Amino acid sequence: MENVTVPVWFITGCSTGFGRELAKLILARGWKAVITARHVEQVNDLAEGYLTTALVLPLDVTEKEQVAAAVVKAQETFGKIDVLVNNAGYGYFTSIEEGEEEKIRAQFDTNFFGLVNMIQAVLPGMRQQRSGHIINFSSIGGLVGFTATGFYHATKFAVEGLSESLSKEVGPLGITVLLVEPGPFRTDWAGRSTARTEVQLEDYKVSVGARMAASLEGSGHQKGDPVRGCEAIIKAVETASPPLRLLLGEMAYKLAMEKADSMKDNFNTWKDLTLSADFPEHAV
Repeated sequence: MENVTVPVWFITGCSTGFGRELAKLILARGWKAVITARHVEQVNDLAEGYLTTALVLPLDVTEKEQVAAAVVKAQETFGKIDVLVNNAGYGYFTSIEEGEEEKIRAQFDTNFFGLVNMIQAVLPGMRQQRSGHIINFSSIGGLVGFTATGFYHATKFAVEGLSESLSKEVGPLGITVLLVEPGPFRTDWAGRSTARTEVQLEDYKVSVGARMAASLEGSGHQKGDPVRGCEAIIKAVETASPPLRLLLGEMAYKLAMEKADSMKDNFNTWKDLTLSADFPEHAV
């Protein structure tokens, strides 16, 4: 970690899953962690025994004033923020046709606009110190779409595009961007952390309904280990040249490679038609 003896990590969504496990690992290393959640009573235990290195703050990433206040408090307490981890987010199961606008917008508010709020609040300090890491949690669902979670995929595809652009804007300033793309992990993503609109239309029960049922049934039995995943994230950040994307888990790797091959085949198959859309080379 450049020019830092004791790095300061600011982590959103620490009540469960990756956020919680990452906070534990950071503090166990003797580093400093800003531990945030909408309900601090769910994360107060993480700070026990770490009076000088842990800061627990209430944070709803959709509330810009609360975001700004949390960032200021973190900077006042620890002097700066070296690593921002945008982990807060949740899933939404529904067919596209039956999706409820209120739930769709609420998911975008957290998964995408909440992430934007955090980035915009933290970047001034990182620019001033000419160093920092921004870790944006995407998903294999930010690369590959499945039935039943179309709106979740839309939020994560948005995070992917934003992060690619951000990496090019802040890279020259000494700031890196890391997209984390987990496959199925034993977090609460498919359980309490997921909103649902039950399938009513018969036409979608085989595709959408079946996946909704399978996801619930498989929750808690996924192959991915959140602790090992968080250790991989820390290792990636500590490397001299962190990647833009970090796939986590065998399933994520397999699906990403299949998607890459599929896209390449698609582009090559339709190459002639694609190129035909340009003006001919001899045209004036």
